[in-house]
Amino acid sequence: MITPWITVAAILGLALLYVFFPLAAHTFQRYREKRVLRCPEEAALAEINIDARYAAFSSTVGKPALRVRDCNFWPKRKGCRQGCLSESAS
Repeated sequence: MITPWITVAAILGLALLYVFFPLAAHTFQRYREKRVLRCPEEAALAEINIDARYAAFSSTVGKPALRVRDCNFWPKRKGCRQGCLSESAS
């Protein structure tokens, strides 16, 4: 009676180990560095940090969801639309 549940757990464990963890690790490494991008609201270059952990976790279910963790125009522009991220996605 317990054998089917062990099989399902083993399949899920292998999926985590060989699919989700490498995908999340790759995405984390891709977005962990600071980037210099053009801010569309300030019309100047901005140094930003992308939330790499959020991008890594979201990449396991589809395209990574990007959000700015820190920007050199903050706190003045804290509520911006983060339009600079469209440039960073490539």
